[in-house]
Parts: sequence; structure tokens; C-alpha cells
Amino acid sequence: MTTLVIEISNVSKSYGKGESKLTVLKEVSLTVEQGEFVAILGPSGSGKTTLMNIIGLIDTLDSGSYHLDGVDINNQSEKDYAKIRNEKIGFVFQKFNLISKYTALYNVALPLLLHGENYKTAKKKAMQTLHRVGLSERSHHRPNELSGGQQQRVAIARALIGECPLILADEPTGALDQKTGIEVLDFFRELNREGKTIVMITHDPSIASRAQRVVHVQDGKIIQKRESVVQ
Repeated sequence: MTTLVIEISNVSKSYGKGESKLTVLKEVSLTVEQGEFVAILGPSGSGKTTLMNIIGLIDTLDSGSYHLDGVDINNQSEKDYAKIRNEKIGFVFQKFNLISKYTALYNVALPLLLHGENYKTAKKKAMQTLHRVGLSERSHHRPNELSGGQQQRVAIARALIGECPLILADEPTGALDQKTGIEVLDFFRELNREGKTIVMITHDPSIASRAQRVVHVQDGKIIQKRESVVQ
């Protein structure tokens, strides 16, 4: 039986009112199965960022339905959203979003600490996760002492530590040079082979082609779906 991590049906989203109303998503439907690596590809203004924000519970939908890992997202409170985000989604952002005054170790441990884990246990898990991304020797370095690629690996470790079923990556190579970006994408593919479900937002077709499946978004609609040739 197929397990759906994401199930979006006929979702629409608008901003503004009256003559200034702008419809950004138009009855979008999307499913992502457990263990898939999906790229959502579209140019600026296509609606892909709004779709990402809805998937990540950063924004709310106007109409339609959304189930995340079997949980009905409709009509949840902000407190429920925060709890679901913490339990279900690991975020990786283009700008890394690391806290500059904290070490790599503490940045990675932070989601567990916010969830109530004691520091000793969180620190141990954070070190194990940094080792997994090849950065255990940099655990006590702060973000400004790390390269862009290393910072992104810290961000990936932070996304992994909670054992969330979904990793949501927003332009994860956008702030990296080409070589480092490919290394990060290769690491995503490795995580995917281990069973992680990954949804990646990008405007770059060459980046999207590294995923198993590419979903094209244009003018607020999903216009095409195709399988990537990359295995």
C-alpha cells in the first residue's frame, strides 16, 4: 500500500482583496509518496514559493485540502501548526538560517532543545548527526568559520536530527558555487536512497533534474509532470 507524505487537493491561494486581489495558486493538486525525491520547478512568480509555504505550514490555504503524513492540516491552530512542523518537517533554506552566535553543534541540537530534550541527549544526537554529514570535526565552529557548503551541511543536519518524515529544501544550492551545490545535491540523493522523502523548490532545470520526479509550476498551476532521467 502506497503511503502518501503529502496529499494536496484543489488548493487555491490569493493575496489582497477586490481589484488588488492576486490569485497565486489555482486549484493545485499534488501527491508525494514516502521515499520520493521531488523537485518543484518554476520561474519567479510561478507560485512555487507559495506552494512550498503551504506544504511547510508557513502559510495557509484559502480552499482545498491538505494532508501531511496522514494529518488533516485544514483548520488547525497556530499552536498545532508549530507542533506539526516540528514533528513532521525538516527545513533546509537557501541562506542556511543558522544562528551566528551558536556553534554548529548547538545549531543542530536546537530543534531538540526546543522540543524539550535535555541538553546532554540533544548534544549527543547532534554530534552523531554532524558526523553523518561529515562535519563532526567542525562541531565547535560558528557559521562564519565555515564555508558555504559546510554551513548548508549543518543546516541539513539540523533538518535530519528530529527524524522528520519530510525534508523541505528551498533553493538549497542557490547560495553555493556549482561544485559545492552538486555535492549538496549528491548528499540529498544519498539521504533519499536511505528512505528520506525530499521536496526541493528550485527555478533551475539542471538542479531539478537531480530529483526522481520534476513537477512544473507556472502561473499558479501544475502544468506538467515528468520523470527525471537521473537514477
